[in-house]
Amino acid sequence: MTTIEPIRGKLGSNIIGPRNYERERPSVDLTRTSASKTQTTVRELPTSVELAGVNMRLDEGAIRELHWHNEAEWAYMLEGSCRITVLDLEGGVYEADLQKGDLWYFPTGRPHSIQGIGKGGCEFLLIFDDGNFSEDSTFLLTDWLAHTPKEVLAKNFNLEPSLFDSLSKKEKYIFRGLVPDASKPSTPPNATPSKYRFSHQMLAQEPLKTPGGEVRITDTSNFPVSKTVSAAHVIIHPHHLREMHWHPNADEWSYFIRGKARVTVFASEGHARTTTYQAGDVGIIPRNMGHYVENVGDEEVEMLEIFRAPRFEDFSLDQWLAQTPAIMVLEHLNLQDKEEGEKFLKALHLTKVPIK
Repeated sequence: MTTIEPIRGKLGSNIIGPRNYERERPSVDLTRTSASKTQTTVRELPTSVELAGVNMRLDEGAIRELHWHNEAEWAYMLEGSCRITVLDLEGGVYEADLQKGDLWYFPTGRPHSIQGIGKGGCEFLLIFDDGNFSEDSTFLLTDWLAHTPKEVLAKNFNLEPSLFDSLSKKEKYIFRGLVPDASKPSTPPNATPSKYRFSHQMLAQEPLKTPGGEVRITDTSNFPVSKTVSAAHVIIHPHHLREMHWHPNADEWSYFIRGKARVTVFASEGHARTTTYQAGDVGIIPRNMGHYVENVGDEEVEMLEIFRAPRFEDFSLDQWLAQTPAIMVLEHLNLQDKEEGEKFLKALHLTKVPIK
C-alpha cells in the first residue's frame, strides 16, 4: 500500500502510531516543523463535548515548546520515547522520560514542555478535559515574548533591551533542538524537584486477565494527580466481546490502537447504532448509554476508554441481573418455568468478567 505522510517540503513528519488510511485527509494545516498533528474536538466530531484529542508526532530532538493551557492535559505514549518537564504550584519541577504505554497528566495552567528523544522520536495521544479545546489556542512562551516590548522584557529580567534583538518574531510551536543526554537530567542542578508524580506507567500495571482479553484501569486510585481524566486500556482477543455495560459518570472517548472492532450503542426509545472502528479511529459513547465492543477481526483489538472523571465507573449488565431477584429477571426474559431459565441463571451467576 502506498502511504501518504503529512509532510510538505521541510514541514511535518511521518506517522509511526496507529492510522486509518482510508479516513486520512492530509493537509498542509496539519503539519508543523519536525512534527505532525491532528485533533478531534467538537468542531470535527460534534459529540466530543467532554474531551478533545490531539495526535502529535515529534522527531528525535524536536521540542514542543514551553507552554500551558486553560485545560488539563492527559497523554498516552503510542510509540517511541519523550522527555517531559512540568512546574508545580510550589515551584518544584518534575522531569521524566516516558516510553510506549506511559501516561502523563498536567493540571490546568501548569507550564510544561515535551521533547522527542531516542531514535525515531515519538508519537502520543493528547487528551484535554474540554471538547472545545483548540491546539492553536495554547499559551506559548515564544508567542508571548514576540508580543511583549523589549523594554518590558528588559525590566522583567533586569537585562539590556538589546539582548532580546534575536527573539523570534512569531511562535516557534515545535522546533528542532539538541537531543538531551538520556543518562542525566536536563533540569538545572539547583532546581527543586517536585514532590508530585505527573507520569504513570500504565502498561506496567498488572492487568485483570479474562478468557477474552485483559484490562488495566488508571484513575485517581493509582495516579492521584489525574483529577479530571481516567482511562482503561483494553485488549480484546479475536472474536471476543467487551461485555454489555454503561458508564454513569462520563462520556466514553474511545481510541482504537489496533485491530478491528464493532461497537453497538443503545440510546433508548428503540434507537441503537452500530459502527465499525479500526486503528487510529475515535468514537464517542454518551454517558449511561448501554454498549458493547466486539472484536470482528483476526488480531487483538487494543483500545483506550477515556473519561472526564476522577474515577473509572461502569455497570455491567451481567452484574446487575445477577444481583436482581431471579424470578423478576426470568419474567423479563419470558424464561420462567422453563429449562432455559435455569441455564440462564446458572450462566449469570458464574464468575463475572468484563471481556468474554
